[in-house]
Amino acid sequence: MDFSDPHARIYVPGGGDALEALIKTTDLCVAAHQDDIEIMAYGPIAACLDEQNRFFTGCVVSDGAGSPRSGPYADFTDEQMKAVRVTEQENAARIGGYAAQAFLNLPSSIIKDCGDASAVRDIAQLLLLTMPETVYTHNLADKHDTHVAVTLRVIEAIRRLPSGKRPAKLYAMEVWRGLDWLCDEHKTVFDTSGHPNLAAALLGVYDSQITGGKRYDSAALGRRLANATFFQSHETDDCPSITFALDMTEMIDDTTRTPEDFIRKYIEGFADEVAQRLEQLGTGH
Repeated sequence: MDFSDPHARIYVPGGGDALEALIKTTDLCVAAHQDDIEIMAYGPIAACLDEQNRFFTGCVVSDGAGSPRSGPYADFTDEQMKAVRVTEQENAARIGGYAAQAFLNLPSSIIKDCGDASAVRDIAQLLLLTMPETVYTHNLADKHDTHVAVTLRVIEAIRRLPSGKRPAKLYAMEVWRGLDWLCDEHKTVFDTSGHPNLAAALLGVYDSQITGGKRYDSAALGRRLANATFFQSHETDDCPSITFALDMTEMIDDTTRTPEDFIRKYIEGFADEVAQRLEQLGTGH
């Protein structure tokens, strides 16, 4: 493995050969920061625990520097925070039963630089090593620049692969913007109701973020409950906790499709649905 940063590495919970752990991966989540994986991909994490033939691997692209900090972490340097966040992510990988956890250790500035191919090369190498059936990443409507940049690099990395080595499915997930705004027919639903103690534990390991001033644990669990409750207005809930995703597989199948055109179709679909409802209910008034 020859990643761009000399400190990039593969962590295997419980020890073992990194290459063997990567090869058995069926589900790969590529995220910008430590804790993004556990926020957006809990459904697949839980499913891999429950199914003997599925194995989950996480990949954090950034080095974790520059995160907000307060309380006991207020005076931590970027280097100290990076070390803490790596430890937290390793704890999550161990608790969640991941096959492996990759740390690409790239600065956000490099990830966001479309002229720097480091992230694309590293993600493409990881994809070739894992050959996953399904890839999960951030959504193109996310409002965090590094998140969106990671999504763009994932799409480019997949497109660089020979067609026979690309994943079968690519899903865009919720972190710094939910996907409840999507028209219902465009939503892919992941059940996150299983193992509620595990769901809480995976988010709870990120003390540097929670104690440091951001209650991602409560917010993520609350969003999942809200998604389930407000999904169908005239039906009882099929399950009490869900996350929404957008199927981006067509971005693999049609390499001429631009990310802007792809997400605009769904944004315009939402606008059309709202306009049609207003026109229908407002007629004659």
